[in-house]
Amino acid sequence: MKILKNLGRRFNQVEEVFISFLLLAMIFLASLQIFMRTLFDSGFVWADPLLRHLVLWVGMLGAALATRYGKHITIDIFSHLLPARGLLWLNLVLNLFAAVVCGFLTWAAFLFIKNEIVFGSGRELIGIPVWVWNLIFPFAFALMTARFSAKVFDHGNTLLHPQSSSSRPISGST
Repeated sequence: MKILKNLGRRFNQVEEVFISFLLLAMIFLASLQIFMRTLFDSGFVWADPLLRHLVLWVGMLGAALATRYGKHITIDIFSHLLPARGLLWLNLVLNLFAAVVCGFLTWAAFLFIKNEIVFGSGRELIGIPVWVWNLIFPFAFALMTARFSAKVFDHGNTLLHPQSSSSRPISGST
């Protein structure tokens, strides 16, 4: 179990560094484009499509990161009305629903990639097929599915064994 936690911690660190790197690359490339257009009336033809794809990557990875921290968009009308055990049940159901929805979106994203490979007509961006740039969709949705599923198991474990987890705060609401 300790090895799994260490791997998870390492993955989380890599994820945060990667998002930071993508954000810095976006800022640098956008600034370079503005500089070149302003001073030289030119720019890189590939920069704007690449920036669009990088925005998608940062957005999808940011959504997965928000899921990890429980900071995704929520509608919170019951948390003040329910007791702690009722809130656990509500979070379990909501996280299960979110995991199922993200699971379906993962499947849809895989179908999208499959269609891009078959019907993408060989489109490329900086020498990389466009479908590769779109791999962020199934990856991010699969990551969100895993994180919501982990929350379901965590809440279920807390409900089944309240004495062993009584010292842990209730978190991860949807």
